[in-house]
Amino acid sequence: MNQNEKARLFSSLHRKGDPVILYNVWDAGSAGAVVAAGARSLATGSAPVASANGFADGQQIPMQRLLDVARSITGATELPVSVDFEGAYSTDPEEGARNVAMLVETGAIGLNFEDQVVGGSGLHPVAEQAARIAAIRAMARQRGIELFINARTDLFLKEKDRSVHPSLLPQAIERADAYAQAGASGFFAPGLVDRDLIRELCASTPLPVNIIMVPGAPDAATLASLGVSRISHGPFPYRAMIEWLTDGARTALNAAKG
Repeated sequence: MNQNEKARLFSSLHRKGDPVILYNVWDAGSAGAVVAAGARSLATGSAPVASANGFADGQQIPMQRLLDVARSITGATELPVSVDFEGAYSTDPEEGARNVAMLVETGAIGLNFEDQVVGGSGLHPVAEQAARIAAIRAMARQRGIELFINARTDLFLKEKDRSVHPSLLPQAIERADAYAQAGASGFFAPGLVDRDLIRELCASTPLPVNIIMVPGAPDAATLASLGVSRISHGPFPYRAMIEWLTDGARTALNAAKG
């Protein structure tokens, strides 16, 4: 498949009631393992990629290093690959779009693009974030690539008190509408776990909704019944692997002590 065929396949996998499952990867090796397990598409997580390369999350991994990781993954599989590109390494719409163009050149067919101020506080105003998304979409159209822009809002992730989440839903729906008009392909609401709120969000936007499997989130079957179109696992596969590796190393290193 060429890049656009992969992009169209990836988009077609986002179906309400039958969500695509993305067990997030961080390098070519982890990608190979997930492909062998039966994945239909792949996606990275920013935290696992950063950690696996010795950096903290939050665009601390140099962009060129991230692009190299993306290229190694796309070169190791024929499946569609989406990359968590955080804030596109720029707050300027045009510069961000140029950075995403470099991501497209790695063979990636999609990206997560978040509205939090990376390295700062709060979220970008709706109009400013929509302008950034529009610039990325314009770049993709100019290049003839059907890029999947998974527009992420950090409204719920930043608010740890889940009892406040119902009051944030109108803001999330406003952002979903604005991002859709700007050219987003999907809407990602990490941190949202309440069943009724998830159902309402899915019913309120034409965009396929992405929910991450954080502790306390409904199971995959329930999320499907609520209208979710994409389920991701974020940093949790990497964390589980690191825990397994640490335990195994501890056992081996202490084996001679009896």
